[in-house]
Amino acid sequence: MKRLLLIITILTFTLCINSQDLTSPRNSLTVVFYNVENLFDITNDPNTNDDEFTPESPKQWNDEKYQKKISDLAKVLSSVNEKELPVLIGLAEVENSKVLEDLVASSRLKKGKYGIAHFDSKDERGIDVALLFNTEKIELLDSRAIPVIFSKDIQDKTRDILYARCRIKGENVYHIFVNNWPSRSPNEQDSEIKRITAAVTLRKEVDNILNFDNNARIIIMGDFNDEPTNRSLCQILNASNKRKNISYRDLYNLMYDAHNLSGEGSLTYKDTWQMFDQIIVSQALLAKGPGYYLTCNDGKIFRNEQVLVKDPATGTETINRTYTKDTYNGGVSDHLPVYVILKKDGK
Repeated sequence: MKRLLLIITILTFTLCINSQDLTSPRNSLTVVFYNVENLFDITNDPNTNDDEFTPESPKQWNDEKYQKKISDLAKVLSSVNEKELPVLIGLAEVENSKVLEDLVASSRLKKGKYGIAHFDSKDERGIDVALLFNTEKIELLDSRAIPVIFSKDIQDKTRDILYARCRIKGENVYHIFVNNWPSRSPNEQDSEIKRITAAVTLRKEVDNILNFDNNARIIIMGDFNDEPTNRSLCQILNASNKRKNISYRDLYNLMYDAHNLSGEGSLTYKDTWQMFDQIIVSQALLAKGPGYYLTCNDGKIFRNEQVLVKDPATGTETINRTYTKDTYNGGVSDHLPVYVILKKDGK
């Protein structure tokens, strides 16, 4: 009888271990991009146009509101995948290193032991992009800011593109690009030229990598302020939903079908969903084999009761944003996070 009980115990333990291995975080990696809507500290920086995010401004941006936003953002990011914290988090609209340090030190994210890749750009409002990476799983090999430089007749500055070359420890090297392309404006033709300039800049960097390594693993994420079908992304960057007769130079936009076929989006404008936030990958990441990979349907938009609310006027679902102009709503952001979960066959 004792021997039978011992055998049952061993079998039960073995089954539990095998079951855990099927969903083990070792066999998956979560990658998120999130435009966090004006993550400013409350201190006035004399070198940037950040006056509206101070206690004295019409927004009355104070420490209580700032701490709430940090806590809310950490809660959203830690909820994207309940099984694991993201290993890579791309962020847009962050003011400086301080807000990033406060975010990674928050109670919900500190277990991720995140390192920070960030550079101050020449954006007039002082907002930048950044990359957070789990230092236990990701080795940062190199990072730099890639400036987007307009022609001489355009008197404007914009956010840099952040490039990071990193290695999943014990695995492959990945090339990561985090973007926040120039915003749309009433003069759409003028602002489109700026986004095309950003696309040309990024495409040159991608080509430089692919010229050296046809099988390079490239992940491009960001708020592009354009739809997947717009010229900047589909033609200039050469990122689409093409699945046949493909070249290693063709990039795949994981959010293309979600928007173009299903009408989904990551933000709203006049009650219409738009897909400005996207994750784009090189063909090497779509090839199943050794290491981590994706399928063409793996691009996701994170939606839950924290990031979405009911519009009291229309009863429709809308984004739970922090501000509407100068009116404080107490929400998280005016964008939804987008994400992918890289997977690897368990062996």
